[in-house]
Amino acid sequence: MLRQRIADGIKEAMKAGDKPRLAAVRLIQSELKNKDVEVRGAGKTEASEEDILGVLQKMTKQRQESLAIYEKAGREDLAAVERSEIETIASFLPRQMSDDEVAAAIKAAIAETGAASMKDMGKVIGALRGQYAGRMDFGRASGLVKAALSG
Repeated sequence: MLRQRIADGIKEAMKAGDKPRLAAVRLIQSELKNKDVEVRGAGKTEASEEDILGVLQKMTKQRQESLAIYEKAGREDLAAVERSEIETIASFLPRQMSDDEVAAAIKAAIAETGAASMKDMGKVIGALRGQYAGRMDFGRASGLVKAALSG
């Protein structure tokens, strides 16, 4: 389904004559092809929805890092391109969970796994990844899980 939305995104950008969006969606498609080649080596036919979400999140993170560097260097022209690409990539990602939703999900995952200490952090993060892949920032969530288990 996500793969089809990306293909449709290329067609829409072409019809609209939106060159920056078209370039960004083509970058996404290129990364998906690379991922497909990678998973074929592992014996699968093509990347799963979860794999695609991972690719999109990785692309977003790379662009956020570049954006910070460009802003620090005063290169607003390059920063604007990165912002545009982040916006385009984000349009294919599911809606991100709010802080309250993340806190509730962490609380539920801790209860579900029976986690009691920092030793159980991996179990909690694993449960969260299984349920909320693509909708939760796990870098931020891991800090919240750590705080919940140590406090």
